[in-house]
Order: sequence, then C-alpha cells, then structure tokens
Amino acid sequence: MAKYSFEFKIKLVNEYLRGEGGYWTLSKRYGIETAVIRRWVNNYNRFGEQGLMRSRVKQFYSFEFKLHVVELYLTSELSYQELALQVGMTDPATITRWVQDYRAAGPEALKPKKKGRKRTMDKEEVIRKIENGDSEEQKELLKQLQEENLRLRIENAFLKEARRLRLEEEALLRKQRESSTASEENSN
Repeated sequence: MAKYSFEFKIKLVNEYLRGEGGYWTLSKRYGIETAVIRRWVNNYNRFGEQGLMRSRVKQFYSFEFKLHVVELYLTSELSYQELALQVGMTDPATITRWVQDYRAAGPEALKPKKKGRKRTMDKEEVIRKIENGDSEEQKELLKQLQEENLRLRIENAFLKEARRLRLEEEALLRKQRESSTASEENSN
C-alpha cells in the first residue's frame, strides 16, 4: 500500500466532509481505493487529525488486550474497521492479522515472542550446571546443547557449500577469460 502524506489525507477528508464528492468520486479522482478513503474519514471523525498521522512509534499491545479484541471480533458482527475504531486503534489490518494468527494457532499465537538469538553457554558454565544440576535439569541442558550443535553443523555446512560454489564460479570465470584472451591472440 502506498504511503500518503498527512496533507494529502486531510485535503481528501475535507473534500469529502464538504460534500465535494463521495467515496467513489474521490476514489476515481485520486486513484485511491474507496476503502482507504472511508478508513481515513472514519479515523478523522473518531480521532481528529491525529487519526490521519503516521505513527513513528511502534505500538505494543498486551496479550490480554489482543485476546479481548479477537474475541470481540469473533463474537460480534463488527467489521475490522468498526472494531478498530471501537477499541481506539487506527489500523484495522493489525486486528486482521491477530484474528488470522488466532485461527491458525490459537491463543498462544497472540503471546509476545522472544526477540533475538538464543544465548550460547560458555564451557565452564555448562560443566558447572551438569555437575550441580539434577537429572531433569541435565536433560534440558543436554537437549539445548544438542540443538546448538545441530544449528552450528548446519551453519558450517552452509558456509562450506557457499565457499565451494564461489571458488567454482571464480575458476569458471578465470577459464572464460583465458579462452577469450587466447581467441583474441589467434585472430591477430
């Protein structure tokens, strides 16, 4: 979806509110979908000019809020747009994504996910944990080590293959250069 400036959005909303055209007329005039214009008008009516501004701050929602919104959508006859306005959100696409995730994987899909790479353990920490840990903790630690070992083997194999392909490509290019140089010398 194209990003439109705040000035353009407010101009279009004002034209609609002054009666200079309906959704369909403005859609044809500016080449924008009627649903987008309708969303801008609804956001303007609900939130004022703030509803048309692009947010530069990423909004975080709690698991409970997401679950509440999804359940509201599933139990009511509200559209995504109407529900977004009702709960104070300007982007109904966020609710659409939550509902799709919920339908695919249940409530667990709405929980926040850990960011970044798993922390690797240093050797001394591993030995200390194994020596001091009970059997359940040792099993979990062993599982983590096996997963890390597998990940590193895959990464190593990938890097070796990438290096092999690069060297083959360089050899092929070198051979092509040599043959083109030789053909130039023969033609002279």
